[in-house]
Amino acid sequence: QVQLVESGGGLVQAGGSLRLSCAASRRTFSTYVMGWFRQAPGKEREIVAAVSWSGGSAYADSVKGRFTISRDNAKNTVYLQMNSLKPEDTAVYYCAYRPGSVADLSYQYSYWGQGTQVTVSS
Repeated sequence: QVQLVESGGGLVQAGGSLRLSCAASRRTFSTYVMGWFRQAPGKEREIVAAVSWSGGSAYADSVKGRFTISRDNAKNTVYLQMNSLKPEDTAVYYCAYRPGSVADLSYQYSYWGQGTQVTVSS
């Protein structure tokens, strides 16, 4: 079992920045992926970014060039640096964990954090 603890959400004005962190309680698999999803009210949960054990990453088109995902394998921690935030980035952001390679569908992830609210005001 893996527990994920997120931090770093909050309220920010459009154009501002936030950094999200997610720490996994343990490393269960030799290779694993950590990612960020988000869900806005009335919308489906969608991938934001994901990074593999080896550092390979993937981003949603809507955040490319603005968000950066990184990880510290020694700490089993993943970060999401969010710059140039827009009101449409407002959502609950979830950290997710899966063994193997990068994937972009929520059902492909085994473990989830509790979520952290990000609100971007215009």
